[in-house]
Amino acid sequence: MNRRLFGLGMGAGLFDLYFSTESVAANWPTRPIRWIVPYAPGGLSDTSTRIVVQKMIELTGWTIVIENKPGANGLIGSEYVARAAPDGYTFLNVLAAHAVNPTLYAGTLNFDPLKSLAPVSLVGVTPLILSISKGLPVKDLKEFIAYAKANPGKLSFGSSGIGAAAHMATEQFKIATGIDMVHVPYKGSGPALQDLMSNNIQVLIDTPPTLLPQVRSNNIKALALMSPRRLASAPDLPTLAEAGGPDLDCATWSMFLTTTGVPKEIMNRVAYETKRAVSSPDIQARFEQLGLEPIGSTPEEASKFLKAEVAKMAVIIQSKNIKPE
Repeated sequence: MNRRLFGLGMGAGLFDLYFSTESVAANWPTRPIRWIVPYAPGGLSDTSTRIVVQKMIELTGWTIVIENKPGANGLIGSEYVARAAPDGYTFLNVLAAHAVNPTLYAGTLNFDPLKSLAPVSLVGVTPLILSISKGLPVKDLKEFIAYAKANPGKLSFGSSGIGAAAHMATEQFKIATGIDMVHVPYKGSGPALQDLMSNNIQVLIDTPPTLLPQVRSNNIKALALMSPRRLASAPDLPTLAEAGGPDLDCATWSMFLTTTGVPKEIMNRVAYETKRAVSSPDIQARFEQLGLEPIGSTPEEASKFLKAEVAKMAVIIQSKNIKPE
């Protein structure tokens, strides 16, 4: 994931993109826009949507209604948007699982998540943290890798579900280090975190907002950030490479999409307003609290990013023979 591709030098491009098509989309919108969150309230998708959309409302005066349609790893809400009229009045915010679903559920879906939905803008990227239970007799990443190699199949790792970003990141880490651990999927990060603190599982990779409060309360140990650079909100936490591990860049992310066939001028306008929103100082401050790096990309850049993520996830799913629940 080359996050350096985004965020630098893009503002002028998006201004040019918007103003070149402004007259075409001048009569849009004329009614409320529906913004679908395919996850339950309170999670990263829901929170990032509400933060950015509220800023977009302030900047544009648009009427936007946010609706949660959770279930099936984001597929219920995604299918709803895929089947909507391509008129620019239905949008969607997905997380990294969107890049997993086409391969994980291949041949079983009633719609094509890639062909039926069009990327609009990559909103932001959240690096993941590798944490362990306090019951493990290791003090750093090097000791953890050595311990795991000496005890193949004896450690278990949790995730918020099969195909979730945490699951896929752990599989990448296992491949890169050659360690063997047992996957225990949960229905959300909360139960997994509770079992980590109780030492029922020994490893959990998840987002900074999920893990850092328990790290700071000394209930779990954080070994490394799975990113090429440190997190501003946790400057003492080393990256994987700095801690002596593989140079991986594992993250979850937030992306706006819409129904395929929506006029490009409308998609460009929404991408432009997304960039304006995430570039504002107050939104950047809120994103920093979430460990979310603001991006705001063009539809073309979002599409290129998504294709690369789908290809990367397909390799992991197929090599590890991962199956849906």
